[in-house]
Amino acid sequence: MGTVYAEIILKNAADVIDVQRGHMAEKDVRECTVRALADTGAGTLVINEEVRQQLGLEIKGLRGAYLADGVRQVCRVTEPVEIHWKNRDTACRALLLPGAEEVLLGAIPLEDMDLIVDPAARELKGAHGDEVVCLIK
Repeated sequence: MGTVYAEIILKNAADVIDVQRGHMAEKDVRECTVRALADTGAGTLVINEEVRQQLGLEIKGLRGAYLADGVRQVCRVTEPVEIHWKNRDTACRALLLPGAEEVLLGAIPLEDMDLIVDPAARELKGAHGDEVVCLIK
């Protein structure tokens, strides 16, 4: 079984809301495209300081997390981030892991976007096909 990476777009969710409310131009939304490891062992989105700064995310608190090696670490938690993969999106807070080399796309955002990890094909797939059944905006 191999690792699965996906190219995702991360956006500052507060910026996206400001665009919807007419307070900001869409071109000014802070976003970045990253290669993320699809990690079903991670609970949520995990980013590093560089990504946090690119997105201009504020820190909203602290949360304990267990790393893959079993060590418990206290991580800072950011304000919400929008995650976009192909024709799907979700939003969640991110854990800021000091020294993280990779962005981790965890189980909660994967589930919310109705995605599964196909280890044989080494790709993400829609759990119920590639078409999104219902989009609510």
